[in-house]
Amino acid sequence: MIAENLKKILSGLPPEVKLVAVSKYHPLDDIKEAYAAGQRLFGENRPQELEKKVKELAESGECPDIQWNFLGHLQTNKLKQVLPYASLVQSIDTIHLLQEVDKWGKKNDKVINVLLELHIGAEETKQGFHEEEILELLFGASKYANIRFCGLMGMASHTDDMETVHADFERIKSFMDYLTDLFPELVDFKELSIGMSGDYETAIDCGSTMVRIGTAIFGERSY
Repeated sequence: MIAENLKKILSGLPPEVKLVAVSKYHPLDDIKEAYAAGQRLFGENRPQELEKKVKELAESGECPDIQWNFLGHLQTNKLKQVLPYASLVQSIDTIHLLQEVDKWGKKNDKVINVLLELHIGAEETKQGFHEEEILELLFGASKYANIRFCGLMGMASHTDDMETVHADFERIKSFMDYLTDLFPELVDFKELSIGMSGDYETAIDCGSTMVRIGTAIFGERSY
């Protein structure tokens, strides 16, 4: 079933759009099945779960070229469970977190690839920066020697109204275009991670370069 779901989704993705298979709460056997079907890029939301899966796969020697993105809210006391393993941290949502990731990178001689999480929906509970905060941050991007700014991550408002979702994604894409024009020196600032299982097709129409899909691949989660 996982292989069939992947095939169906990939058949509808433009070649320039990356698929992150969101494997949080799903067992390693599901990840291995997706890997066997050709999927290489996976996303996790919980530091301890990411670290556990990475170490178990390393011990078994399976899935050697798997790549991991970290998608969830990252607390600064959990950096050592994420930064050694994630090829991209998609969820940088505060200046303090960015500073601590940069410090960790300096200490460990590593440049960390990040996306800045843009808060655009109406919900006050969502994490992330507002547009003006990202602008201010990127004007000082050179301060972060161990950070590679790779783009934006965002979520639409939590609603079944696809017109609202489309408008949110268009706003994120418009801001992304504005940033790439304003900061041409940020040569890696290219990824726009918008779109999940319920709205990824709309996100692609709005210019997404990366979609984060879990349920549509793995089914409902086992908590």
